[in-house]
Amino acid sequence: MKLLRNPDVRLGSWVMAALTIPGCGFAWYRWDLDTAICLLLLCILFYGVFLGAAAWRYRRIRTMGEEIDRILHGGTQIFLDSCQEGELGILESEIQKMTVRLREQHHSLLEEKVHLADSLADISHQIRTPLTSINLLVQLLGEENQSPQRKTQLLRELRSLLQRIDWLITVLLKMSKLDAGVVQLKQEKIPLESLLHKAAEPLLVPMELRDIAFYTESQGYFYGDMEWTCEALGNVLKNCMEHTPAGGEIRITAQENPLYTQIVVGDNGPGIAPEDLPHIFQRFYRGKNASGSGFGVGLALARTIVISQNGTIKAENNPRGGARFTIRFYKGAV
Repeated sequence: MKLLRNPDVRLGSWVMAALTIPGCGFAWYRWDLDTAICLLLLCILFYGVFLGAAAWRYRRIRTMGEEIDRILHGGTQIFLDSCQEGELGILESEIQKMTVRLREQHHSLLEEKVHLADSLADISHQIRTPLTSINLLVQLLGEENQSPQRKTQLLRELRSLLQRIDWLITVLLKMSKLDAGVVQLKQEKIPLESLLHKAAEPLLVPMELRDIAFYTESQGYFYGDMEWTCEALGNVLKNCMEHTPAGGEIRITAQENPLYTQIVVGDNGPGIAPEDLPHIFQRFYRGKNASGSGFGVGLALARTIVISQNGTIKAENNPRGGARFTIRFYKGAV
């Protein structure tokens, strides 16, 4: 009998036998045979109730085991009797919770797998294009009939392509670190004037060469990580610079209030195409007016950095013309 394989049932049987046999013998000796038989029947009845309860518990546990096994082999839902009071009721409730959690994790892993596959496809596509150009340039450099001036031009183009690939890999590594949560963002009190100056410093010369005027206006402090926030703000500024024509201007205003620190970056360029606005912060998305040298990851990195610091970033068109990016860092928690 399978039920007797259960150690609890075997222990209960031995205890019942150890009590029944001496008890019936004592009743026969002390009173008479009829009393001993009645006591034996009563003990058998109790033992039958005990076996029935054990069989019921064993059956419920076996059902739970079968349902768990079905879930482990691809099932999506678990079917158990309604939970009741007692240890088995608590166990069933916990199994239900565990199943729901496993199902959520399964769906999350599937989504991450699809996202990873899409990201790898995008990365390979973005790198393949400059690598093809590099291969062509190397072949041209190997030709003996190239003039020194032509070779110098080809080397300049080759260096530019290598710098683009290096920049792309650097940005992707930064995004992967932020996504993995391995970056420890600092909490520093930084004057907004210092933040804007440091973020714009690498772009001051390129903006001057493009004849783009640059203005800043700031008041208050920013609470967060200086280096990473400069990275985000610099990518937004770079995007504005690439879409602002010669003779245009870029303006940054930053201010602090009791709820958040707000930074607004605006230009007077052609603005953002309406069909690009919902996707402008997506990775590898290149809009209608995207520059030929862009990969579509700068604004995505900026958004990741801002969100990691309890912030929001929004892109829109200025009613007076040009694009406008509004960044808010909310106070309280990061």
